[in-house]
Amino acid sequence: MSFILPTEEQFKKIMSLGYKGPIVMVNLLKFKPDGGAESYKKYYEGTKKITEGKYITRIVYRGNGLMPVIGDEEWDEVALYEYPSIEAFIEMNRNKEYQALIRYRTEALLDSRLYCTIPKEIDTF
Repeated sequence: MSFILPTEEQFKKIMSLGYKGPIVMVNLLKFKPDGGAESYKKYYEGTKKITEGKYITRIVYRGNGLMPVIGDEEWDEVALYEYPSIEAFIEMNRNKEYQALIRYRTEALLDSRLYCTIPKEIDTF
C-alpha cells in the first residue's frame, strides 16, 4: 500500500490536537521512475515560492536517501520542514495556489510518509 496525500481523518485529527507551537514535518519520499524526481522538483519550486516565510519557517534538512540501516524501506529523499504552527500547515494546505501544485507531488510519488513532530529539549554531546 502506498500513501501520497493525508486523509481527511488525519487532517481532522491534527487540527483537534490543540498543540500550540512550532512543528517539524518529516517527509519520506519515493519517486516514480522516469520523471518522478523532475515532477517533484516542479512541486518543490512552486511551493517554495508561496510558502517560504509565510507558512514554512525554514527548511531544516533535505537529502537523498542512501540506504536503510534499520528496517528495509528505501526512500529517495528525506526532508524536514519547520512550520510555526499546525495552523500554518493547515492554512498552507487550504491555499489555492498550493492546491494547484499538489498534482505535481501526486504525479511524482510512488509512496511517501509525512510525520508531524514537536520540539523536545535537546542535549548536546
